[in-house]
Amino acid sequence: MNRDEILQRSRAEKEDEGNTFLENRGRRFGVVGFCAMYILLVVFNFATGQSSYALHALFWGYTALDAWGKYRPSRRKVFLTTAVMAGFASLCFLTCHVLEVLR
Repeated sequence: MNRDEILQRSRAEKEDEGNTFLENRGRRFGVVGFCAMYILLVVFNFATGQSSYALHALFWGYTALDAWGKYRPSRRKVFLTTAVMAGFASLCFLTCHVLEVLR
């Protein structure tokens, strides 16, 4: 395959590596911000004696779906294990939150 064929295929894909880089970088900053906010809110709730079940359910739900998204293309068992365990934790915390609210 010569240089012109490679360039033609690359242009046909309509995928800009610069945009992909920016999206991934933005996603990384978003995850760091999400985790920082999660930690701050859990510490605040602990200090004020409030429940954090809803926060834990969100965090573990996000972790489960993130791991599942990584497992699908890679088929690595560590991602599947993380997805299953984090999903279970998320459902447990969601159940605790619902039971606490309905009391």
